[in-house]
Amino acid sequence: MQLPTFPVKSILASSIAAGLFTCFSLSAFADTQTTKFLIFLENGKQAGEQVVQRQDDGLTKVSFIFKDNGRGPELKEEFRVGADGLVSEFKVTGTSTFGAPINENFRRIGNQAEWHSTSEKGSKQVEGSALYIPLNSSFETGSIAVSALAARNGAPLPLLPTGSLSQTKIAELEVSNGKSKQVVQLLAQTGIGLSPSFLWATTGEKPRLFAVIAPGYMKAIEEGWEANGDAMANIQKGAEAKVLKDWAQKLQHPLKGLTVIKNARVFDSDKATVGAPSDVYVLRGRIAAILPAGSPIRGANQELDAAGRILVPGLFDMHGHVGRWDGGLNIAAGVTTVRDLGNENAQVQAIIDEVAEGSLLSPQIVPTGFLEGESPYSANNGFVVKDLAGAKNAIDWYAQHGYPQLKIYNSFPKAILKETVAYAHSRGMRVSGHIPVGLRAFEAIEAGYDEIQHINQIMLNFLATPETDTRTLDRFNLPAKKTVEIDFNSPKVKAFIKTLKDKKIALDPTLATFAFLKQKDGDVNEPFASIASHMPPDVSRSFSVGSMKIEDDAALKKHEQSYAKMVEFVGKVYKEGVPIVAGTDELAGFTLHSELAMLVKAGLTPAQALQIATKNGAIYTRTEADRGSIKVGKLADLVLVDGDPTKNIEDIRKVSLVITRGYLMYPEEIHRTMGIVPFTSKAPQLVPLAPVSSNKAVGINEALLGRYFNTAKKH
Repeated sequence: MQLPTFPVKSILASSIAAGLFTCFSLSAFADTQTTKFLIFLENGKQAGEQVVQRQDDGLTKVSFIFKDNGRGPELKEEFRVGADGLVSEFKVTGTSTFGAPINENFRRIGNQAEWHSTSEKGSKQVEGSALYIPLNSSFETGSIAVSALAARNGAPLPLLPTGSLSQTKIAELEVSNGKSKQVVQLLAQTGIGLSPSFLWATTGEKPRLFAVIAPGYMKAIEEGWEANGDAMANIQKGAEAKVLKDWAQKLQHPLKGLTVIKNARVFDSDKATVGAPSDVYVLRGRIAAILPAGSPIRGANQELDAAGRILVPGLFDMHGHVGRWDGGLNIAAGVTTVRDLGNENAQVQAIIDEVAEGSLLSPQIVPTGFLEGESPYSANNGFVVKDLAGAKNAIDWYAQHGYPQLKIYNSFPKAILKETVAYAHSRGMRVSGHIPVGLRAFEAIEAGYDEIQHINQIMLNFLATPETDTRTLDRFNLPAKKTVEIDFNSPKVKAFIKTLKDKKIALDPTLATFAFLKQKDGDVNEPFASIASHMPPDVSRSFSVGSMKIEDDAALKKHEQSYAKMVEFVGKVYKEGVPIVAGTDELAGFTLHSELAMLVKAGLTPAQALQIATKNGAIYTRTEADRGSIKVGKLADLVLVDGDPTKNIEDIRKVSLVITRGYLMYPEEIHRTMGIVPFTSKAPQLVPLAPVSSNKAVGINEALLGRYFNTAKKH
């Protein structure tokens, strides 16, 4: 789960943010203006704060801390602004979400701008105003942008190292702190990241940042004004919904009547093979017929010529934490179903409703109920419980809302695990999760787990002791440093693999996500190397920011060797018959492609990796009757791909078009809307077909509908 973006894009160079929190003495400077922001999670728990001190000598100091789920950034920042109101000097130091050191500096003297950090170094001759975008920063950087853009009367603001930022006023709201009132404004900024950034600012000649809100997750508001958070969040939700609805109307093309996709080579996810060219008929969101290519076409309203391209069932991302802005990235990647593995319950329910009504560009969502225990390290999604009664109450809520699966998290009380799992099973739910603190994976399996999330949680089975606090960063540090020492041929490991196989325990390794364990700061993180050049500049820069604290070259070698063994382990258990699913828990869409590439690196064939992302996805979301394969009567979740991903898995990035939920969508259109350089062009277009005589049309449609309804009845 991530904070919103820029200013906040800067904070997110690696997952959420970075920096070192040092609490300044508020009385240290006699002539200092201090502003404090309090950061709350959606459930009302305070998770951090930002203290801004503006000194009379022009120096601004910021201390920032944010902690959720046992991790988070801490940062210490200093900067000065020049005569143009923009940063002339900037420095941030600290530690990232996962403990990596941060040390970033910027200075502009005259027309010469220079910057350097642990991951990059650059300089540029600049004419006129330009705002430097740090790789790591507090919210306060956004306050500078707000003021500068307001002074430009609608003109874009040039950025360093490159790009430009624009700002639009969306709404106003009168707020009160019980003693005084003021009017604040909702602004939308574009030009950084993959979606608009919304933030709240004061009004007047020199506006400044007032609040940053991520609806459904987090609110950061000036101290004393917190009571206005819900009102601001509701206005922002409406503003975001309008943009998202516009995107949906623009990018989702309804398929009306009967559509035939001609000359497509269909990927058979049961056999992991590609068949002979076929014509696939789509009617009202389902597959109505599959005929040999070149069969007579009568009664179809329009056609698409696949021209021999491969048609793949819609892909499954089995480890998402869905947000409204993720949908376009997923669809453009061919992901038509996402299993949400932990969210704010009201948020995910609202998203499911919006998808159903067609007002949100998105895959279909299969929700998983999130269950956590109370501790200082708690994640704060779903239900946070103290005892078995609370756990059962949460499970009842999830079962009544149609959740097929439960996910248990790090701080869940181990004493009630077995009873909780049994109760979830009695309500018809699968159970998966992290391993609760004090336990190891084999004990969670003994308690009834059906699935385990993340490769680090699996490796901890051999590395942790009952005393290891796996709620802390040790859950990452131990596997990164010690997996290299595990002997996969030892009796202990062999016995564990046999248990996984015998009990059919599914693994959701998220290998691509955990590539950060071995990333050297300054190098592009492996899963994003092939897409970096397609991304907006600030997103591309963020791929080179390391997440882990890796002390030296010797430590880096251990991290690399440990990660290589994690990849090896997944290949080993797959060959032994352990079920694998493909999930991300990272940048939507693109990371699933990288996960499939990692599975191939583990020893699977590209076709087997595709089988995992299609057939296995359907099996382990319990949607196999409708999805996961291209068969008559199933949902028309279809992905047309350039190249041959069954031979070269990288070709799965070349998605030409996607059909799902009765809509046709073009990744090229979606990517351009989001500032991404497309991976394909010249996708097949819908061609209207001339009407035929009514008696022939009825004949063919009756045949197709007969096949459809006969098959549908079987399911």
